[in-house]
Amino acid sequence: MYRVVTPETDEDFEKYFTFRWQMLRKPWNYPLGSEKDEYEQVSHHRMIVGPDKQVLAIGRLHFNTSEEAQMRHIAVSNDQQGKGLGKLIVSALEGVARHEGVERIVTNSRELSMPFFKSCGYVVAGESPTELGSLTRQLMIKQLTELNAIMIHPKWCQALQKLWHEAIPISEQMGIKLFQYSGRTLETRSSLVKNMNPHNTMFAGSIYSQAVLTGWGMIHLHLKEKELSGDIVLSEGDIKYTKPITVRPRAVCNIESMIEKFDLLAKGKRCPVKLQVDIFDDDVPVGVFKGEYWVIPEKSVS
Repeated sequence: MYRVVTPETDEDFEKYFTFRWQMLRKPWNYPLGSEKDEYEQVSHHRMIVGPDKQVLAIGRLHFNTSEEAQMRHIAVSNDQQGKGLGKLIVSALEGVARHEGVERIVTNSRELSMPFFKSCGYVVAGESPTELGSLTRQLMIKQLTELNAIMIHPKWCQALQKLWHEAIPISEQMGIKLFQYSGRTLETRSSLVKNMNPHNTMFAGSIYSQAVLTGWGMIHLHLKEKELSGDIVLSEGDIKYTKPITVRPRAVCNIESMIEKFDLLAKGKRCPVKLQVDIFDDDVPVGVFKGEYWVIPEKSVS
């Protein structure tokens, strides 16, 4: 399972900067130390680690002004590229910017990485100073809006949000909203105030409902990715709570947890899907939901 984390210890930062040097400086024969600059102490750093805590991707954000943040040093391990990890890092850094009330994010992109940033919603705004003495770059900008927080397929996500609120009115009353969809990860958030029990924590039933909808939404969006359709029903769900939610309810479903047989659906047969949804209180893990769903071909529904 991949995790986006903030480096905190000296060991974390050593791995983080070594990875940055290996990916972004060593190929041009620059020495260790050249990967750092004067903004490190005032920047927000994120990295993705794998099951054995190896660094798989990194990125950094610092603030130019109160309205503008700058994203730099996005890098993904060569053997992990194409799995959506770059977008996860960008998403995490954009979340920091949004939390601080930033209006736009800028990045200086080389030609090779421009298609990636365009897929994340950035547009070319002009030329930037060269990097490492000779590498030409373009200034790219993203204006932060509520809609583009979803990252990719915003129209699909907007339609899914509307479907939930219209077909399941209680989801709107609970304040359940799609926060982000990267193609590999779906995150929902809900209102603690609207789901608070007499102990000033979130109702267990509300946590379960949010987890079920998050898994349902992940399946729905991946069916659209594969140009398939069907009715999604929950057949079995199990949730384990480890801590109460007292700050900010979050539910996250990663594609790595999904076991599906969409090839059956393509043949007009029922398709089983198993997945896991991780529950967080802000950034603290507080529970795990494991669900078994069925996707039923529309023509099979009587």
